[in-house]
Amino acid sequence: MAKVLATEIRAGDLIVWEKRVRRVLKAYHVHVGGRGGAFMQVEMKDIESGTKSNARIRTDDKVERTFVEQREMQYLYNEGGSFMFMDKETFEQLSLSAGFLEGQSGYLLPNADVQVNFHNDRPTSVQLPPSVALAVTETEPGLKNATATGSFKPAKTETGLTVMVPRFVSEGDKIKINTDSGEYIERA
Repeated sequence: MAKVLATEIRAGDLIVWEKRVRRVLKAYHVHVGGRGGAFMQVEMKDIESGTKSNARIRTDDKVERTFVEQREMQYLYNEGGSFMFMDKETFEQLSLSAGFLEGQSGYLLPNADVQVNFHNDRPTSVQLPPSVALAVTETEPGLKNATATGSFKPAKTETGLTVMVPRFVSEGDKIKINTDSGEYIERA
């Protein structure tokens, strides 16, 4: 086990918090200007009991990250709420529920490479690539000669994920999305 700074905590990490192993669901760096120091707001889930909790961790505090076996896997398909993955070395298949993925399923396309983390031979989390390119299937018509302004509109992607995109994005466009925040990055 290794100690890391709180600012190094990422979604999908396994950490020891209050003597329990927890999977990080979300981690945000928060800085309140003028008052106090910066901190990390971390939402996590106990891997044994399944209970969720939130914690504020000062940025200069160290947190224990547990040993995780990382396996390269390929997402194959979705069958009735179960998502099938294949180990790229042994070709073994692994079925994970939609609840286990905690909202990550909207970023999965068939044949996508992901990393599945195991703790004591039990899957604990799926680490997605930093960004994915998805096709827009539904959105309001794009505005001609629109530039990247502060106005956004909702767009539904091929996986069913809804993302706020700039006005110039049209149906059929491929867009790059940040898998940590769910935010639009650019056209792909």
